[in-house]
Amino acid sequence: MNFKHTSVLLYETIEGLNIKPDGIYVDGTLGGGGHSFEIAGRLSEKGRLIGIDQDEAAITAAGERLKKFEDKVIIVRSNYRNTKSVLSSMGIQKIDGMMLDLGVSSYQLDNEERGFSYRYDTALDMRMDLRQSLTAKDIVNGYGEMELFHIIRDYGEDKFAKNIAKHIVRARQEKPIETTGELNEIIKAAIPAKMRAEGGHPSKRTFQAIRIECNRELEVLRESLEELIDLLNPGGRLCIITFHSLEDRIVKTAFKKAENPCTCPPSFPVCVCGRTSRGKVITGKPILPGAEEMDENPRSKSAKLRIFEKS
Repeated sequence: MNFKHTSVLLYETIEGLNIKPDGIYVDGTLGGGGHSFEIAGRLSEKGRLIGIDQDEAAITAAGERLKKFEDKVIIVRSNYRNTKSVLSSMGIQKIDGMMLDLGVSSYQLDNEERGFSYRYDTALDMRMDLRQSLTAKDIVNGYGEMELFHIIRDYGEDKFAKNIAKHIVRARQEKPIETTGELNEIIKAAIPAKMRAEGGHPSKRTFQAIRIECNRELEVLRESLEELIDLLNPGGRLCIITFHSLEDRIVKTAFKKAENPCTCPPSFPVCVCGRTSRGKVITGKPILPGAEEMDENPRSKSAKLRIFEKS
């Protein structure tokens, strides 16, 4: 299938980057190249854009979309956690801006073969990078009951996490859980009928949780932010779009810490810890999609954009 993905908060992100025509920018989650297309269009011949994505299909699609800018765009298949080494291999030490559009793409959700969505009955996969060995099937069939409980509770924020984990373990004792359809039925059986009728799709939270665990999404985000801020030139900006509270909380906390890293007790008259601010948070409150965007693209409804500027 064709790689289709509607870029969320597109112009808000481009404006937030405060692009300099001769600057160096990184799109750490290239996807279909929507944001990158707009960034590249604002760069002069001296400007550069490095697009990074771990999904081979995204790399192919973005390459086609950005072909008209091939003299100033470099595309690399990798994870944004490797941004520093990717840049170093090009002789680049600092950049003028970077953006991340986190979560799963519309293409990944809509492609039955990838196993991200509970709407299809297909093999349990959920890998964003098909080169990695761990799949959703491995997690569902290999993790202990307590591990599954913690993942579904913490990453899916599902109040029925304990019962869902119990049902998964019980079902796999009969036979391995092979497909999204089988997992759907197990989750459905673990949630009271009344609650299934009141809420959204019963599998939504559990599928999110397993996907996050499979791709180490929160771990990668948490471990990358400090280094990404360090890569910025003075005045450079880091723009991050999140899609659920777990991601947003990590970004908000990291930006706040970078702005005010002082660890001295409030009672101290002056700072003695020696930690200085690395910049400022541009977005006191996150930027949200407008009503028109949410109507045109329902998947944008949970999106939040936060921006940090390096000092």
